[in-house]
Amino acid sequence: MDSRVSKVTAALLKSRTGEFDLESILFLKLRGLGIYDLGCIGDCINLERLDLSGNNITNLAPLSSLRLLQILNVSANRISNLEDISCCDSLQSLNVAGNLISSIDNIHCLQSLRKLENIRLKDNTYNYTNPVCKNSSYRNILLEMFPNIRVLDGERVVGRGSDLYKLCKDIDETIKAGFYRNGQLPELPGCKPWVDNDFWEIKRSSNVIIDEAYKQFNDVLHECRLLNNRATHVISQTERSLSLKNQPKQYSV
Repeated sequence: MDSRVSKVTAALLKSRTGEFDLESILFLKLRGLGIYDLGCIGDCINLERLDLSGNNITNLAPLSSLRLLQILNVSANRISNLEDISCCDSLQSLNVAGNLISSIDNIHCLQSLRKLENIRLKDNTYNYTNPVCKNSSYRNILLEMFPNIRVLDGERVVGRGSDLYKLCKDIDETIKAGFYRNGQLPELPGCKPWVDNDFWEIKRSSNVIIDEAYKQFNDVLHECRLLNNRATHVISQTERSLSLKNQPKQYSV
């Protein structure tokens, strides 16, 4: 189990990554350690992927020097201001679900990040959210603010697969809505199996080609066994011969 720490130090970074030089660290995971002070993490100037989820972080100022950072996960912290990561020009994916982002104004500062394609403010899997998500129109506002966004809150909104994702979501919501009648869940009929009980049983085919292949396989297997027996015999003879040669010679007097 990871020990709890309060501040990121050079010693912590080196022990977690095995790197002697902080500038050599490219990937870093400091999840669930109880960190509230990011300390010297800004010295990892070549960092590309960073996971700081599940801590007690409120201040992201030390991350402002990470110009090569591409993926940042700071979910489940106590962050209310994102201004400090507006300098991370290479940022492509940002997860801030489970924090204290209270309004759209707190997100405006990220508009300068032209490479940002993935933003997550809410994660239903872990029940993470932000106060701003209570605004029913926050998704539409974000999509207008960030025209390059392809994935929002884990849902693909642009590009390949987005239409299918939306269709599946609409179908799912329609089915759920249809389940409830007068506020109650109706009884559903018993489910019937899709296939017969013996569907998955392996049956010998009457196909001549398959039978011939099966026969050839058995023939090859038989030849392999014969070769193995011959090899074992040859190895045994060789070992016996070598043992005789290694025996000390006896001379009669």
